[in-house]
Amino acid sequence: MRILMFTGKGGVGKSTVAAATAALSARRGLRTLVMSTDAAHSLADAYGAQVPDGRPTEITAGLFVQQVDAQRRFEESWADIQRYLLSVLEVVGVDPVAAEELTVIPGAEEVLALLELRQQARSGVWDVIVIDCAPTAETLRLLALPEALGWYMQRMLPMQRRLTKALKPVLTKAAGVPMPGDTVFDAVERLHAELGEVRALLAGPEASVRLVLTPERVVAAEARRSFTTLSLYGYRVDGVVANRVFPAEGADDWRAGWVLAQDEVLAEVDASFPGMPVWRSVYRPREPVGVPALVGLAEEVYAGHDPLAVPGGEGPFRVTRTAEGAIAHLALPGADRDQVHLGRNGDDLVVTVGSYRRLLTLPAGLARLQVAGARVEQGELQVRFREREVADETGEEQP
Repeated sequence: MRILMFTGKGGVGKSTVAAATAALSARRGLRTLVMSTDAAHSLADAYGAQVPDGRPTEITAGLFVQQVDAQRRFEESWADIQRYLLSVLEVVGVDPVAAEELTVIPGAEEVLALLELRQQARSGVWDVIVIDCAPTAETLRLLALPEALGWYMQRMLPMQRRLTKALKPVLTKAAGVPMPGDTVFDAVERLHAELGEVRALLAGPEASVRLVLTPERVVAAEARRSFTTLSLYGYRVDGVVANRVFPAEGADDWRAGWVLAQDEVLAEVDASFPGMPVWRSVYRPREPVGVPALVGLAEEVYAGHDPLAVPGGEGPFRVTRTAEGAIAHLALPGADRDQVHLGRNGDDLVVTVGSYRRLLTLPAGLARLQVAGARVEQGELQVRFREREVADETGEEQP
């Protein structure tokens, strides 16, 4: 099953490109689902169709659109946790209406859309799933969530669970605030397991991200940063779609100026994504709405290329063995050495690029080794590992 995610700065046309790619997939006879993690659903508008929230709706042969019923997914995945939080807020005197608002996590709709993706992927119904992601910043936070929650679950939750059981009678009596029970911890663990499955799907070999941009310097700069950050978190980027490109033919003086400016940006985009396709879509006099118009757009964008081709090669993270130990390679395209900071905390490698940080849990074969050095070379972080030094009978460390 092929999974394609589309993201980009708000307003660049990512929803239209995602909808067009899905329409072309269905036209080729593949059973295709297109869904959105963006709270502002616009897929139905792109197709010019009525799509009720909830179950996938077929709008043409083989093409299904789903607008996630966030309330239903919320009740399934968050209800036990919310009930506990509501009980705490009731004790401290928070108004019930305000309390219900406070217990809805920020970005809940996007998270729940990911859980819906898991359910649809497990159904075995689809050949292709296309995801219209939220704008770039929200998408990056969302895709970092499963691994971040995993770190918390493995290290902090077991200890908190034991402490709560031991101290529950004392704390409840002293503070008057109910302590979380097993149902709350079980709900958190269930949410963690489900999001872990989602990450395995989205970081797997048959999934990739496609960046959508317009030929503007600010937009292109954000796309480059997104490429770096997506690679940091282990997601494959397999192409770029440059949308709303002015055609050079028949341009008057005003448009000729735009063509020249866009050409300069597009040259920078080509250089920023070496070895990667940069597909283009010309600026249209009116937006494409409806399946036929979107299929036409996709055929123009991909221009004979297979839009569903699975990216080859290894993912952003790989390990090679050496005589001394091993080297961990993490692709960080576009990152400068000064932007990258590295640390180690137990079995975790702490990689920081700009304002984004990843706690990369090392495979067992690396976790037992010590870091011997690191460098950033040609858009890749290389961390060298070697066997730990041990002390001999004299107390001196020996390799």
